[in-house]
Amino acid sequence: MSFTTQDLIAQARSQITEWDAPTAARALAARKGIILLDVREPAEFGEGCIGNACNIPRGVLEFKVDPGYPACEKTLLDRQLEILVYCKTGGRSAFAAHTLKQLGYLNVASLEGGIEAWKSAGFDVTQVRT
Repeated sequence: MSFTTQDLIAQARSQITEWDAPTAARALAARKGIILLDVREPAEFGEGCIGNACNIPRGVLEFKVDPGYPACEKTLLDRQLEILVYCKTGGRSAFAAHTLKQLGYLNVASLEGGIEAWKSAGFDVTQVRT
């Protein structure tokens, strides 16, 4: 039996928490300390991000959260952190949230519809300084 990409995304989504843009905006405003994790590629990130997001492309996420990896992202090693993951339209972030959950992160949500849904809902995007 083979699966499509959409099947895999649906399977990941069935095992994670997703927030729509208004829910995410309310949570970010109400709770300090939520880590925004942008899993898009650097060129996409350079087009703008949500707040002060950390950019770790989906393809290297597992390495960047591994404390044994020399170039790990030290700010993300605490498995208790509250993390909101997003990408362009929500597929990669669903995979990333599922992966983080499998790696023992307890408080992870994915932004449903990604940064595109965030912008469509009228929320601001931060220009990235290079």
